[in-house]
Amino acid sequence: MEKRSNLNNTKPNIAIFASGNGTNFESLMQADLPMNVLLVVSDNPDAYVIKRAEKYHVPVFITKSGKGITKIDREKLILHKLNELNISAIILAGYMKIIGETLLDKFPQKIINIHPALLPQFQGKQGILDAYNAKVDKTGVTIHFVDAGIDTGEIIAQAEVKIYPDDTLDDLETRVHEAEHQLYPKTILNLLQRGVL
Repeated sequence: MEKRSNLNNTKPNIAIFASGNGTNFESLMQADLPMNVLLVVSDNPDAYVIKRAEKYHVPVFITKSGKGITKIDREKLILHKLNELNISAIILAGYMKIIGETLLDKFPQKIINIHPALLPQFQGKQGILDAYNAKVDKTGVTIHFVDAGIDTGEIIAQAEVKIYPDDTLDDLETRVHEAEHQLYPKTILNLLQRGVL
């Protein structure tokens, strides 16, 4: 992949981790950010993000799981692949595995996640549903650094999403995802321009 200049003369090499549909991956790719996306890592061989990666000619690494494969084993395999490509930062885009010490130690303050709620509210994998069921009047999107906890890392940016009394869950999910697709590329661009990534 061709490397073009930015403020630091070279673009950082990035891996995007995703487990599902890959709409946040797509929004990042469409934004044409000053970074080299060299790899998509997924724990789900059936994830639609794999098709999206093919469209952008980004190689995909499917992580091993199942009987006899420990989290440490899996992350060591991922780390080996990241090292081969000289990856300097990781962007999570709907990755459903908890990042462990093997990757956290190698990429301190270099792993970014997006969460569909206003953290610290509604942590965990059902952020939109939990906010909807709680009948709060607003939720949103949070972008944060990843640490050893679940959605507990330092917050980088947030955007509010209003919840209306007549909203269905689908209505809310649509608006939260729209907010994600606007906030994530803008925030990643800011981090790149500041040299954080």
